[in-house]
Amino acid sequence: MIKSAEDLNKLAEKFAQKRAKQERLIIVSGGTCGEARGSKSVVSAFRKELEDRKLNDKVHLRPTGCLGFCEREPIVIIEPEKIFYTSVSHKDVPKIINETIEKHKIVEELLYTDPITNKKCMTHDDIPFYEKQQPFIFGNNVNLTPTSIDDYIAIGGYTALAKALSMDRDAIIDEVLKSGLRGRGGGGFPTGIKWKSARQAEGDIKYVICNADEGDPGAYMDRALLEGNPHSILEGMIIGAYAIGANEGYIYVRQEYPLACENFGIAMEKARKYGLLGKNILGSGFDFDIKINRGGGAFVAGESSALMRSIEGKAAVPRPKHVHATQKGLWDRPTVLNNVETWANVPLIINNGSKWYASIGTERSKGTKIFSLVGKVNNTGLVEVPMGITLREIVYDIGGGIRNGKKFKGVQTGGPSGGVLPESLLDLQVDFDSLSDAGSMMGSGGMIVFDEDNCMVDIAKYFISFLVDESCGQCTPCREGLVQMREILNDICEGRGKMEHLDMLEELAWGISQTSLCQLGKAAPNPMLSTLKYFRDEYIAHIEEKRCPAGVCKALVTYTIDAEKCTGCTLCAKKCPVGAITGKAKEAHVIDTEKCVKCGMCYDVCNFDAVKRI
Repeated sequence: MIKSAEDLNKLAEKFAQKRAKQERLIIVSGGTCGEARGSKSVVSAFRKELEDRKLNDKVHLRPTGCLGFCEREPIVIIEPEKIFYTSVSHKDVPKIINETIEKHKIVEELLYTDPITNKKCMTHDDIPFYEKQQPFIFGNNVNLTPTSIDDYIAIGGYTALAKALSMDRDAIIDEVLKSGLRGRGGGGFPTGIKWKSARQAEGDIKYVICNADEGDPGAYMDRALLEGNPHSILEGMIIGAYAIGANEGYIYVRQEYPLACENFGIAMEKARKYGLLGKNILGSGFDFDIKINRGGGAFVAGESSALMRSIEGKAAVPRPKHVHATQKGLWDRPTVLNNVETWANVPLIINNGSKWYASIGTERSKGTKIFSLVGKVNNTGLVEVPMGITLREIVYDIGGGIRNGKKFKGVQTGGPSGGVLPESLLDLQVDFDSLSDAGSMMGSGGMIVFDEDNCMVDIAKYFISFLVDESCGQCTPCREGLVQMREILNDICEGRGKMEHLDMLEELAWGISQTSLCQLGKAAPNPMLSTLKYFRDEYIAHIEEKRCPAGVCKALVTYTIDAEKCTGCTLCAKKCPVGAITGKAKEAHVIDTEKCVKCGMCYDVCNFDAVKRI
């Protein structure tokens, strides 16, 4: 049991000294993405090899959470040399032990090869994916095993809590205010203002909530933080609770995040055991504890008032915000709700000071932001970058450009309610205001890259369809307006579009955004509006020419074979599921358009660019 800041410092020194004695270290990335690609079997293989070779005293094994470079999982790092191996299998473990651990040699085939330069990268610092990142929040995943509170304390964990408990509550809030921290859950509201409002609210019972109901397609930043470094979120929540005078807290986690729930539950249990959560924290007289609430998977439950209703045992539907949650939130008590990443920023601000934090980023968007970079980009994964970095730097310098040499077409930021930004805006700064002014948003941090093979009308239809399914149905503009918008987009994609449909879409968008009850509805038209603004020519091609330029919308596509380019390899005929392609070996083939179901298989498998979409 840690009873004071002095006890905490002594324990941290003890754990740090123990870590310093480790001669060699093998780090194996985990998390959901790592486990999906076999990281558990890699860890088991290392344990067996080290035990069989009696190396346990000399070599320490550290299973971690996600390290960001998700498409290259599992990742293995050998310290102190910082050797960085990617896509490691359990079958590679004996070779790593033989060559790298015992002979200090590099296993060349396990090194990352940069797709642009074809250069082998030996260490983390050599890899362009990491070069422009500033992993202040996410970077500690590599330094600890998620289930070990000792690891977290050894690297300075809970020192911010100890410092905060010695400060005046208003001074803590003032530091957060001066830091310029804005909520990372989507709204971007200044965190310090929210805390100050709750601090000044009347009432003896107050709450803090962590919103981990991450529902944007392609987004998994919060999950990776909870899985890889749960104590950072826990420490931030305890500091926030102390600052506003709350003694109870909740973390609302998506049902689909079992590992995040498990690791955060272990973190709470160990924090209670050490006296860092529960009664009389660090001997300060301050009591605070947290409960985990599992969400049901509804996207709308991520909206703050809907989330609070869900915790109360009611249907997760938003309510009008005539009164802020900091005055009447959970059970009509003053409540502060921040998302996972926001809470993880708090210990950094307390330890390093508001001036340090405010020095990072832009004038109105401070600090760093974690994005999930996915889609048609070479390097997919989680990236933590300073606010103000450009889209071009993220897509090309960090992401390594577009796959297969294709042409960049657009990037969506902000999840299903965000907008798609075109090539002409690649040099746009990534911050709250710049993205909003361009017709998109920061959102929680989803970033999906599209190439020339993506149809922007189809993309708009996809996200509007997602929002139709996820609407709570409580208010008419969202419930009915989105359905009508989807029907019009579907007509355009199937060749029934009319030019007047474009005016109708814009009118619908205005009505939905102006009159919907919650932010889901108000922001829902963004995917359609942004694609109509920046890719209007594609909409017109669908309507006037009855043609899908990207060859995605089946009703507007015809597949043919260029006889001059066809070598008669027969691969397209073999792959066609309905036998619509005929021809002899080494002779040009033909597609029977009456039989063709427009699945695109022939286009995908042709190695000679002979199959055309018109």
